Amino acid sequence: MSKFWNKKTQELLPYVAGEQPKDGVKVIKLNTNENPYAPSPKCEEILKNFDISELRLYPNTDSQIVRDAVGRKYSDYISAKNVFVGNGSDEVLALCWQAFFEEFTKTDLKVLTPNISYSFYPVYSQLYDVALERVQLNSDFTINIDDYCGRPNAGIAIANPNAPTSIAISLDDIEKILKANPDKVVIIDEAYAAFKDPFETAITLVPKYDNLVVVQTMSKSYGLAGLRVGYAVANEELIDGLMRVRDSFNSYPVDRIAQKLAAAAIDDDENYEKNRVALIKTREWSTKKLREIGFTVLESSANFIFAKPNFIEASKLYEILKAKGILVRYFSKKDINEYLRITIGTDEEMEALIKAIEEEK
Repeated sequence: MSKFWNKKTQELLPYVAGEQPKDGVKVIKLNTNENPYAPSPKCEEILKNFDISELRLYPNTDSQIVRDAVGRKYSDYISAKNVFVGNGSDEVLALCWQAFFEEFTKTDLKVLTPNISYSFYPVYSQLYDVALERVQLNSDFTINIDDYCGRPNAGIAIANPNAPTSIAISLDDIEKILKANPDKVVIIDEAYAAFKDPFETAITLVPKYDNLVVVQTMSKSYGLAGLRVGYAVANEELIDGLMRVRDSFNSYPVDRIAQKLAAAAIDDDENYEKNRVALIKTREWSTKKLREIGFTVLESSANFIFAKPNFIEASKLYEILKAKGILVRYFSKKDINEYLRITIGTDEEMEALIKAIEEEK
C-alpha cells in the first residue's frame, strides 16, 4: 500500500479475474468463460484489408457502425438510436452505475442485486459510492422474483443468466420486475444470454419499458474476448445519459479496428448461430457426463456450468485438475465453495476434462 494512494484507493477491493496461464505454458483453459470457437471469418478479412493510415485519425465517438449493426440485428424492436457501445460490457456497466445510480450520500435507498452474482457489481458500488443490497438467493440458487417487487430501492442489476450459477430467469419474470419498479432503472446483464436454449433476450422488451437497460458483450457469444467491445440497449433517454457520462470521461472509447471487427461479427449471423448451437450441444453432453460421474450440476443457460463434486472437495479437485493442466474456476466464498465453475470448451477439451476427473474416482 502506497502512502500516495488516496483514501478511496486504499479501501478498494478490486475484481479478481480468472487465472491466466503464463506464456508458453499449454493448458486447457476452462476458467474464464471464453468462447472455444474462432470469431467470424469476416473479422480476419477486416484485419487483412485494414488501411493502417486510418490509425492517425480518432475513431467515431459513438461507434456508429456497431450501433447500426446491433440495430439491424434486432430491427424488429430497436434502432441504432437505442444502442450505446463501450470497451467491453464491464465498461458499459461501470458507466451505467455512474449514470443511473445515486451516491449513498444522496439517498437512503440501495441498488438491489443477488448476493451470489457477478462480483464486479459490488466493486462498482464501492468505487462510485453506491449503496448495494445483496439479496439472498433461494437455496437452489434461483432468484426469488418477489424480492425485487415492492422493496424500496435505488435501482436493480441482475445478470441473466446469473454468474456463476448459470441459471436464467424468464422474460415474464423480468417484466414483473420492470412493472414493479417503473421509476427505477433495471439493468439486465446478458453477457451469457446467447446460450439460452431456446434463445431469448430482454432487448425485445425495450420498446415497452423506459426503465430497462440490457447489456451485452461480444466476448462470449462472438468469441471476441480479446477485442473488448460491449453495448447497452435502452430507450433513447437512457442512452443519452450514458453518452453524457462517457463524454465526461473518454469521448473516443472504442478504436477504429475494434469498431470494424465488432460490426462485421454482428452481421455474420451464420457463424454466430453455428458456434452457439455447437456450444449448447457440448454443454448438454458435459452436464450429462458429470452427473453420471457423481456431480450435482445446475441447469445451465450459459457457456459454463456450475458443478458440485459429491465424491471429493471442490477445492481439492480444482488443484488436481490444475496439476494436470486443466484450469477451472474455484470460489472460496461461503455458499459456493463446494462448486466449480467450468467453462464449456471444445468437445476434445471437455472429453479431456471428464477423463481427468474419472482418473481420480
